[in-house]
Amino acid sequence: MTILVGAVPEPAVEALEVEIVERKGLGHPDSICDSLAEQLSLALSRFYRDRFGLILHHNVDKVLLLGGEARATFGGGEVLKPIEVFLAGRATREFRGTRVPVEDLAVECWRRWLGENFRALDPVRHVVPHVMVRPGSADLVELYLRQERAGAWLANDTSCGVGHAPLSRLERAVLAVERRLNAPETKRLRPAVGEDIKVMGVRQGDRVHLTVACALIARHAASMSDYLENKAAVAEIARKEAEAALGRAATIEVNTADDPRAESAYLTVTGTSAEAGDDGEAGRGNRSNGLITPYRPMTMESVAGKNPVTHVGKLYNLTAGLIAAQVVDELDGVAEAQCHLVSQIGRPIAEPLVADVKIRASDGRPARELERRVREIAADRIARVGSLSRDILDGRLAFDRWPFHSAGGPVAR
Repeated sequence: MTILVGAVPEPAVEALEVEIVERKGLGHPDSICDSLAEQLSLALSRFYRDRFGLILHHNVDKVLLLGGEARATFGGGEVLKPIEVFLAGRATREFRGTRVPVEDLAVECWRRWLGENFRALDPVRHVVPHVMVRPGSADLVELYLRQERAGAWLANDTSCGVGHAPLSRLERAVLAVERRLNAPETKRLRPAVGEDIKVMGVRQGDRVHLTVACALIARHAASMSDYLENKAAVAEIARKEAEAALGRAATIEVNTADDPRAESAYLTVTGTSAEAGDDGEAGRGNRSNGLITPYRPMTMESVAGKNPVTHVGKLYNLTAGLIAAQVVDELDGVAEAQCHLVSQIGRPIAEPLVADVKIRASDGRPARELERRVREIAADRIARVGSLSRDILDGRLAFDRWPFHSAGGPVAR
């Protein structure tokens, strides 16, 4: 295994004149697709583990959400056509003579997750599931089970994972605003605030502007004045949260397409635009750190729905983030770290083809002076990649809710 250590080649993101950060919140149609994919992977993994003693081959990461039709009016409204969710994937459907109830597991875990996370959306009446999961190809299933002979889990894809730490102030602000608006306490105080919340942050020099799209629930807004009062409250919550993260003032705008004079507002029956205004697809939203960061290293590879044992599209993105976070957290004088991991199908997952770690020293020291310790951290994290499945299944690493520490990255506790 080759572990390279070098200097971050580009300027620090906070030194750039412009920075852009986005987060698609809990109820965004793309985020719903990611979450449903991940929920089924967890359900399958636990079924396989409990029934057979090992997690079997599966990848259920292809989810499409077809938005429904709804009529929202101040004080109420109705869903005219339900949301439809289509899942295409691969999973072990039978093992050692035992049938795996893939469809039943999907419907059960989807309805449970939707019921736990949406207050105005009925998982039975408002969502129609279509589960189209077939067995995996013979060669990939054989590769998956080959670990019994090899004594190590083997990568089932050639892929790349990336991570960076710490989060910039803008990244922290965007993440904090969505989390605060979707927090239970906010919903208790402001029941009109729906779950479909998207935050776009732009920093130009020292000026920060956040555009917040927040679906409001019609039955909790009896009039346009009610709507506008709740909208103003959303802006104030976002402002306080953003400024606490930024340490400076921020400009907040909410639901900028509204036209109160025409009675046009972002009003929903269910709290999500998936009821009528938008469709969704897994893999189009937040990366593994919960953000979309075009001014940072990113990969098109998503983590949701991929098996937590051999799919490096999940494991390497998480591991790269853990490496970057630990390097920044533990090494004095390291202001920033980036990590890229590349797999090769059929190789042990603990032996990436390349591990490339870039660091920026706060005191200007060359990377070579910290190289030995960076290599040690990276090697240790990579050696433990096989244990991530336990952290994921036991909830210590939860999809799109990774615990954050001082370095601003995901960390298994």
